[in-house]
Amino acid sequence: MLGVARELFLEHGFAATTMDTIAAAARISKASLYVQHSSKDALYAAVVRDWAGRGRGAMEPHLGALLNAEDLAAALGVFARTLQAAVLSRDVLRMRRLVAAEADRHPEVAAEYVTESWDRNVGALAATFAELARRGDLRVDDPAVAAEQFTWMVLGAPLNDHSVRGGAARTAGLAATADAATATFLARYGSAATGAGASSRARRRTPTTSR
Repeated sequence: MLGVARELFLEHGFAATTMDTIAAAARISKASLYVQHSSKDALYAAVVRDWAGRGRGAMEPHLGALLNAEDLAAALGVFARTLQAAVLSRDVLRMRRLVAAEADRHPEVAAEYVTESWDRNVGALAATFAELARRGDLRVDDPAVAAEQFTWMVLGAPLNDHSVRGGAARTAGLAATADAATATFLARYGSAATGAGASSRARRRTPTTSR
C-alpha cells in the first residue's frame, strides 16, 4: 500500500493526491486506510520513511570494497561512479523532488529524510575514511569533512543539473566528474601508501615471525 501511495504522490504531487484515490488504487476501503494512517499527512510521512528505510545499508558492500581494495585510487573512482548511479537514479531523483516540494509544509518529514538517507550515507563514508586513515592509506584529520567534500565533488554539479535542468548537461560527463573528484580528493587526502597498492597492504597484513 505504501508503494501505491508513493507512486501516486510522485505522479500527481501531494496536494492533488487524495486518500480516496490511494484507497482505490490499493484496493482497500477508505476506512481501512484511515485505520492504518490517520491522515494524508501521516501517510505521506510513512511513505517517505519507508523509502528512506529501503535504502538503508545499500552502500555497505561498496564501502567494504574500499576497505578491501588493493588499489585505493581505482576503488575510489569505482565508488564515485556507484554513488552517482545511486543518487542520480530516476526513482531517487523523483523522491528528492517530492520531498523538496513539500519541505515547507512538512519540514519534519524533509529533515528525517535527509537524516536517514544523505546524512547516514555520508556518515558511513566518514567512518570508512577514518579506518583508511588509521591504516595509513589516507591523511584525514576530520573524516566527516572529507566525506562531505568527496560526496559533493562527485554529486554536486550533476545533481544540480538533474534536479533543475533535467540532467541533459552532465549525463555524458559523469565519469569525467567522478575521475576529477577522485583525483582532487586524493591530492588533498592521499598518503604515500595510497599509490602503493597491494604491497603496502601485504606488509601491514602479513604477521612477522621470529627467526
